[in-house]
Amino acid sequence: MTGTLTLPMLGLILFCILAETAREVCFKQTASEDALLSALAKPVTWIGIFFWAIELFAWTAVLEHVPLTIAFPLMALSYVVIVFAGAVIFKENINLRHATGVFLVTAGVACVGVTGL
Repeated sequence: MTGTLTLPMLGLILFCILAETAREVCFKQTASEDALLSALAKPVTWIGIFFWAIELFAWTAVLEHVPLTIAFPLMALSYVVIVFAGAVIFKENINLRHATGVFLVTAGVACVGVTGL
């Protein structure tokens, strides 16, 4: 593949990150000790599935234009965004080791992102 990371493709990758974060927040919201069938009856589950489908189409569009070796590591930013969403929305605890890991993922993504520009 000879594609490169353009500003529109970077924007689409960021959209994929946000869609993935929204999906995971929806699935976390619906998660409980109830059975799977109970979860499928909740609207928030279907909202999460909708975000999953949207991300599928957007991610496919990204991969048409951006090498996987650049696009996929940038998607690792979703780990960072999801950690912050968990902390803000669900009041989950982030300890120092966890925060260090998030920082290292961010640093790695920055290294890959710079090579793709």
